[in-house]
Amino acid sequence: MRYYSLNAQAPAVSFREAVVHGQAPDKGLYFPEQIPQLPAHFWAAINDLDDTEIALRILQPYVAEDIAASVLEQIIAETLSFPLPVRRVTTDRSVLELFHGPTLAFKDVGARFMSRCLAHFAGGLQGRVVVLVATSGDTGGAVANSFYGVPNTDVVVLYPSGKVSPVQERQIAALGGNVHALEVDGDFDQCQALVKQAFADEALRAAVYLTSANSINVARWLPQQLYYALAWKQWADKDRAPVVSVPSGNFGNIGAGLLLQRSGLPVKHFVAACNANDAIPTYLEKGAFVRKAAQATLSNAMDVADPSNFVRILALFNNDIALLRTALQATRTSDIETRDTIRSVFNDFGYVLDPHTAVAWHGLAQVAPAGAHGLVLSTAHPVKFPDVVSEETGAAVAMPSSVEGLMQEQLRSIKMEADYAPLRALLQQFD
Repeated sequence: MRYYSLNAQAPAVSFREAVVHGQAPDKGLYFPEQIPQLPAHFWAAINDLDDTEIALRILQPYVAEDIAASVLEQIIAETLSFPLPVRRVTTDRSVLELFHGPTLAFKDVGARFMSRCLAHFAGGLQGRVVVLVATSGDTGGAVANSFYGVPNTDVVVLYPSGKVSPVQERQIAALGGNVHALEVDGDFDQCQALVKQAFADEALRAAVYLTSANSINVARWLPQQLYYALAWKQWADKDRAPVVSVPSGNFGNIGAGLLLQRSGLPVKHFVAACNANDAIPTYLEKGAFVRKAAQATLSNAMDVADPSNFVRILALFNNDIALLRTALQATRTSDIETRDTIRSVFNDFGYVLDPHTAVAWHGLAQVAPAGAHGLVLSTAHPVKFPDVVSEETGAAVAMPSSVEGLMQEQLRSIKMEADYAPLRALLQQFD
């Protein structure tokens, strides 16, 4: 499999090159030259396969030239080392719980896969690899945890000051070692702009092996297909494909689902559930992007005004908005509606939603046709947002023992302005 830049001004590369470099020289995102097709009998007989075999069938076509099957199998085993259960909450609503990993967020899947791939590739490089990532909340913790202590790598995480939850900040900034946390006086889009500026700095990249662990990196993006397949394995009514609602900020998660749908995943359609940052709902309505600054919300990991991964979704549909609308709907949910949803779902069904999952639940309710069975992706544990959850449920959120210990750790972040000079100075230290 080769990967080409969606800016179409750079040569195609191998999976290994795409992972190590993160982004193409022309600043485009890498995209696979072919989308593998999985036959109907694979999906029909998926319950007869173990999870590792399912993952191998999905990912092997993307990586086979660069990762041997035995190595890939080990990487997958370490990636899928925690449960990904589907919980039926009502007669027509189920939740795919993606928060049972080490940092209690869906991004543990992609981050663990990428860290193992990069560790496999780093052995053949001269010098250390620097993983540079901007986060609106959960990416930073997942990446920090996955790469902590990995040989020949350093991790630099930029996060917006005062705009992540206390648990998220501890997961980003309490590890130390080869994890370097930068607390930026700005919002996520400013953090992401600094990361993009570093990747565009040819002199810096000539001196430092710089790669991204955001879902712009194919090794973070592609494995997110796996939990959609494992959800289908658990799906009780195989004769009725679900409507899938995904909390959407940077659009890598839902983009992976749409990619697997193109490979044959039985899904009726997808819902991109957005908060007040509604660039994509507006685009699907008007056919044009309306640029505006990011707004801070209760679902902070989705506070993204300019979703980087949406270009991959457009590529999946040949930049045909009419075709895209047949597979994807997008919704908006306010903070008031988020609170109302957390409260009503708890009161009616005894199920606790974090703010991001509440946005997806509410988004599904806006568009799901009568009789449709919906699957809501739950992307973060409620403990990451204890204040709003406890306010709306009237009960304290039980804290996992792993988080209790983490909250006692000292923060090791470096405070900086939203300016490129101090970031560049730090990255130059890895030369």
